[in-house]
Amino acid sequence: MKPARPGARIPARKAAGKAYFPARPSRADTFTESVIREMTRLSLQHNAINLAQGFPDFPCPAELKAAACEAVSEDFNQYAITWGAKDLREALARRVKEYNGMTFDSETEITVTCGSTEAMMASMLAVTRPGDEVIVPEPFYENYGPDAQISGAVPLYIRIEDDFSINEEAWEAAITKKSRAIIINTPNNPTGKVFSKQELRFIADLCIDHNMVAITDEIYEHILYDGKKHVSIGSLSGMRDRTITIGSFSKTYSVTGWRVGYALAGRAITARLRKIHDFLTVGAPAPLQHACVAALSLPESYYRGLAEDYDRKRKILYNGLLNAGFSCRLPEGAYYIFTDIAESGMTDVAFAQRLVETAGVAAVPGSSFCHEGGETKLRFTFSKKDETLEEACRRLEKADLWSGNGNQFTSQTASRHPAGRLQPRGYRKPSAS
Repeated sequence: MKPARPGARIPARKAAGKAYFPARPSRADTFTESVIREMTRLSLQHNAINLAQGFPDFPCPAELKAAACEAVSEDFNQYAITWGAKDLREALARRVKEYNGMTFDSETEITVTCGSTEAMMASMLAVTRPGDEVIVPEPFYENYGPDAQISGAVPLYIRIEDDFSINEEAWEAAITKKSRAIIINTPNNPTGKVFSKQELRFIADLCIDHNMVAITDEIYEHILYDGKKHVSIGSLSGMRDRTITIGSFSKTYSVTGWRVGYALAGRAITARLRKIHDFLTVGAPAPLQHACVAALSLPESYYRGLAEDYDRKRKILYNGLLNAGFSCRLPEGAYYIFTDIAESGMTDVAFAQRLVETAGVAAVPGSSFCHEGGETKLRFTFSKKDETLEEACRRLEKADLWSGNGNQFTSQTASRHPAGRLQPRGYRKPSAS
């Protein structure tokens, strides 16, 4: 049969009226939709206080809003250079050198992305091949498993202990000849763990010994408590050219909707990453890139104030959760508290549903952050106004969360209720094939 010429009508097939599904399996079948974003939708349905998704309900710095308006007014409204506006890449190079102790060429080693989410996806695609393994410490941010699976890699999970420690023997034993990369998230979402320099040195040595790349998500690097210090694994000896450091403006500057992030890596990895980035998104929003230059010009007092503000919010929510009967640890960094609900006798999904309906407060089921386990955990964010957190705490203390009904939210109920879409995990295990 001759190929159709451009514009020619193609005759309809006899089977045109048949339904397309069930189709052949695709990678989209190996994971579920985001549980975090689903909880936001559920929160809106019930007019609940959203302590599920990590975005602020308070304004970003006035300097950023003014810079964004100015950029739009001055017609920075067309495509920027694919890998980022020159002034932003140069500002990033200066900031990273000062704060992280790392030096990057703004022309060849810095890529501005559509948030850290795209940076992580582009990084996975840039350094893995189908069948490669990506080491994912758990609990983890829910995107990491699906990111690996979308790229064709196989996520391999290793535990961070409940006391925030890592079992070095178990981590080393988990690595195989197929292991290509390891994801590090510090400060960690959802636990709030801050990896120490000693722990990062151990992980760096694993990368060097087993020829792996470290993909490090550091978007909460300025949100630290109790004297904790942020260390970038890429700053350690032997790691510069085998690390992709991912950052974002979303959390530090309270602009989660702007979707501007970045990836820092050596020239060889960056060349690959930029090709992926180009065909994924073309580029991040041009006027907002120019506004982010203003963010990087804020004084050091801004970052001290940021940490102090979140420390206060951390204590408000922590005390409120304890008073409401939850068991939890104070996080070392980021803006989440990972709580234990084992005494409820309910699953995380059932308890999260109960919270929304009886207390008017939304949290994220813990199994969204775990490959195995997590069914006795919930994650709350404290990235909200003090008065929002105080009202949420009052609701939690007032609600009857712990008595009586046990795990009454059955699988049959789940199938009828919108929350039934909240799978116990944020993805499904890939098939053996």
